[in-house]
Amino acid sequence: MKTAVEELSPTRVRLTVEVPFEELGESLQAAYKKVAQQVRVPGFRPGKVPARIIEQRFGRAVVLEETLNDAVPKLYGRAVDESEIFPVSQPEIEVTKIEDGQQVEFTAEVDVRPDFEVPDYQGLEVTVPVSEVSDADIDTQLDGLRQRFATLTGVERPAAAGDFVVMDLAAAIDGVNIEEQQAGDVSYEVGAGSVLQGLDDALVGLSAGETKEFTTNLVGGENAGEEAVVTITVKNVKEKVLPELDDEFAQLASEFDTLEELKDSIREQARRNKLIDQVVQARENALDALLAKLDIPLPESALKAEVENRRHNLEHQIAESGLSKEAYFRLYQTTEEERYAEFDESAAKALKTGFVLDKIVKSEELGVSEQELTNFVVRRAMQMNVAPNTLAQHLADNDQLTLAMVEIVRDKAKSVIGDAVKVVDEAGNEVDLKAIYTEINGEEPVDADETAETGAADDKSEDKAEDGDKAEAK
Repeated sequence: MKTAVEELSPTRVRLTVEVPFEELGESLQAAYKKVAQQVRVPGFRPGKVPARIIEQRFGRAVVLEETLNDAVPKLYGRAVDESEIFPVSQPEIEVTKIEDGQQVEFTAEVDVRPDFEVPDYQGLEVTVPVSEVSDADIDTQLDGLRQRFATLTGVERPAAAGDFVVMDLAAAIDGVNIEEQQAGDVSYEVGAGSVLQGLDDALVGLSAGETKEFTTNLVGGENAGEEAVVTITVKNVKEKVLPELDDEFAQLASEFDTLEELKDSIREQARRNKLIDQVVQARENALDALLAKLDIPLPESALKAEVENRRHNLEHQIAESGLSKEAYFRLYQTTEEERYAEFDESAAKALKTGFVLDKIVKSEELGVSEQELTNFVVRRAMQMNVAPNTLAQHLADNDQLTLAMVEIVRDKAKSVIGDAVKVVDEAGNEVDLKAIYTEINGEEPVDADETAETGAADDKSEDKAEDGDKAEAK
């Protein structure tokens, strides 16, 4: 087989492949067998029709077509490997010559990763947050714990921001109640920011037993986007009462006997979290610094596919939410135009990032061990709250194990870049990532999937919080 590569642009090539006919022998035999299974000839059983009879009855062209259908994709793959190009789109293949018994020629136009050199990143300087834990950090963690163990107590006063109300809602358009927009005994925190515009303003100042109407646009259901009159009836008002910060609370929320022990535990976990964050930020900032030194042309088809994938996922999320587009974007305090503009930017960065990391993967000869793949699946399964075996089977059934391995080696490439740069914190102190590795993982690099928890007490109090969730009226 002979392959010629013609560069049509920095991101697109045309392969011209010439194949001696004898190299099609395996595909030719497979074609005869396939045609023999499909045709019916008197005197022969299905699949047993001789080759000469097939050619006499149906013509040589039928066999050649099946031969090329089988052979060309395989030959294209060989041509790609031999040419050392990196396709990023499906090829446009055209068979340009068929000389039966002599030679076959075809062309394949395909978008490819552009050819570029990765700049030297050794010694690049990046900045990360400081690792010191402040009293404010501890207070934030403690406040989060107190929120988890808060109680709701009924009050005889009008509702205010931060209170919880139980209410009935009904919506009507032109005086006709909308059945699917009726709801009873709805619990809601006043001021939480409902997608139903006007709800928070209407609730403030209402007492138990009082009713109020307001006009708004519906955000879900068949009438989403239509203007309706919403009637709310408050049934009771509750205020959130946080537990006192004392030894009794420490015993309630954790395994510790005293508040000081709880604070020490939170401080240590917060310090660990900040160290992990320094590692993650060092890698991300180092990669960003490297990307800033590169101007890479991006294949249009690959860029379009990245953007379309993001748009498709967004549409799926909106559909799953049950909200109208307007309500969905209002909930996330953005607009459709802004989100699409973000997609254009993030897709381009993702594509460029992948190209650079793949180059480093190849130059550093990075690979994935079976144990690394297992660890990846276990971590992802925990994040998704599914059994590891279930996720592993899903990845295998959907041909996604290769994508998982790509993610793992790209993460390794990030580590290579992060370890090569000079890291300083925002106070100007040099940060020793290897020292962090030693403290966190015993000299093994910190995995990017290892995310900071919200505090040691959270893990120790999780079951207690679930069992003792007191968001009920006393």
